[in-house]
Amino acid sequence: MAEKELHIVSMGVESFDDALAGASHIHLDWRPPAAGDTDLVDALFRIEALCRDEAGNSLVDAANAEAFSRIKAGQPVLKRVRPAHEVIEGMTKTTINHAGPPIRWEDMCGPMRGAYIGALKYEGLAKTDEEAEALMASGKITYGPNHYNRCVGPMTGMISYSMPLLEVENEAFGNKAYCTLNEGIGKVMRFGANGPEVINRLRWLETVLAPALDKALLACGGVNLKNIMAMSLAMGDEMHQRNIAASLNFFKNIGGDLTEVISGTPEARAIVEFLIKKNDQFFLNLAMAACKSVLDTARDIPYSTVVTAMSRNGVEFGINVSGLGNQWFTAPCLKPQALYFPGYSEKDANPDMGDSAIVECYGIGGFAMGSAPAVVRFVGAGGLADAIRYTENMGKITVGQNLDLPMPNLDFAGIHAGIDIRKVVATGILPVINTGVAHKEPGVGQVGAGVVNPPMDIMTAALRAFADKYCPR
Repeated sequence: MAEKELHIVSMGVESFDDALAGASHIHLDWRPPAAGDTDLVDALFRIEALCRDEAGNSLVDAANAEAFSRIKAGQPVLKRVRPAHEVIEGMTKTTINHAGPPIRWEDMCGPMRGAYIGALKYEGLAKTDEEAEALMASGKITYGPNHYNRCVGPMTGMISYSMPLLEVENEAFGNKAYCTLNEGIGKVMRFGANGPEVINRLRWLETVLAPALDKALLACGGVNLKNIMAMSLAMGDEMHQRNIAASLNFFKNIGGDLTEVISGTPEARAIVEFLIKKNDQFFLNLAMAACKSVLDTARDIPYSTVVTAMSRNGVEFGINVSGLGNQWFTAPCLKPQALYFPGYSEKDANPDMGDSAIVECYGIGGFAMGSAPAVVRFVGAGGLADAIRYTENMGKITVGQNLDLPMPNLDFAGIHAGIDIRKVVATGILPVINTGVAHKEPGVGQVGAGVVNPPMDIMTAALRAFADKYCPR
């Protein structure tokens, strides 16, 4: 019998492919859905088969299309800078909110505890660290997640009574969201520092910068942040770890009105230098508030499996899912895969923290690394090809592309928006998040930057809860 050429198809792990080098073969990057977990496969099957209308159309796909439509339609506009107590209902001097899902004082990580100590000093409620710690332990301080109050904050995310907040209105839907002003670099409260220089800078933001920005915004009628994000993507920013272009584009929009406001004042030079010379990350907080204002409109859509928030408190990582309302799904935070500053290493790092992953829910940050080559080396994520691969993979776990925010070096593909927990669990691909790294001890500050993923456990727990709610056995 004549010999026939052997044609081979391999599936699964790449080592199968490597063993066939030299032979005629095709490798399929295939793996069983949900890593073969039969309980999760059952949940995915029930959602697919049972969540349908009378005509047989998927209720989940329709709900996710609605969520994506709202995300795409969002028009976040920075309108004001206002004190926290003016915009957060029921806030008192003893109310201090934090990043991430709920957590008790006694369970907080070092940087979060340090930030609370600093916030109490800033508000004049304590003079020493010991007084602040005793006050927190007394139960006299009210605290909880920023997300409960239409707010977000980077890293520790402290929001206290006197802090000025950026007010962003989503003009497409009329809702508002808030974030603190970015403190700049060095020892800052968002990384757990609480010394005199930290408190003095916060007071300068409150008494000098915030009033000037508010007057300029009132004069110009607001700044459309979506336009700035689109422009800055084309200039190499991803708006989480790289905000150089976005910060300068913001100043370009507000510079003329701000100049008129501060002209002749003794702080004029300090304000301008802080915005355009000393704070490349200024736009991060604007992006966070913008994305929060947009993602909030995608909440509470029955049958939607879209993630509306990802957030970390330095101990637990939590997510919200549209069709499951404000319910948190949590698991221990992971440490980022990071590039550390000289003198520091992974042993110094605190697990991931901050509300800033709201930007990845929108489709920027780690999701847009392929459009921000300069950020790749800063976060230790490999080379440009790796960044592009990260971005392309995010397209496998999202609802669609938002062509309003194109990525030029990816042939103008839109950012991938609307994380779908079904796709995350089925593929095993987790959202990628760009993040800063805080030292595990309070007061030290940032020690690096990197990329991190949410724990898969929170995605699987959310999927099970969704299946039990909408298509029980």
